[in-house]
Amino acid sequence: MGKIILLMLIGFAEGLVVGTALVAFLILLDIVPRLSQLTGTYGHCKVYEFLIIAGAVAGSLVVPLNLMVPVPIFIIVIAGLFMGIFVGLLAAALTEVLNVIPIISRRLGMDREIYLLLMALILGKITGSLLYWFIKGLR
Repeated sequence: MGKIILLMLIGFAEGLVVGTALVAFLILLDIVPRLSQLTGTYGHCKVYEFLIIAGAVAGSLVVPLNLMVPVPIFIIVIAGLFMGIFVGLLAAALTEVLNVIPIISRRLGMDREIYLLLMALILGKITGSLLYWFIKGLR
């Protein structure tokens, strides 16, 4: 019984460390405000923050408890689409914060077409997520 309690404490401590690092990462780089600025939804920062926390908590519970919820395939497709959109937007916001996109656009001579570069990144992330969810061998 002591071994189980020790493992639970270690797992909890690891979760705290990872969660703290994630929050520090998101706050330090102003990811949520930048993401909302890119999408034109700056007034919804609190919603983004709540959804990130809710997703982290849900993931933390679902994975170790091996919870299975029977849902229709269209719900899975919609969830995969939203996950891909979020990852794409998060990647776009992160690269924008780190000034990667402006540097790449200048080097490629795409200063005026920077929105095309952003859309390519976002659509690539969405496509990758959809492929992950639709092709069973990738999971």
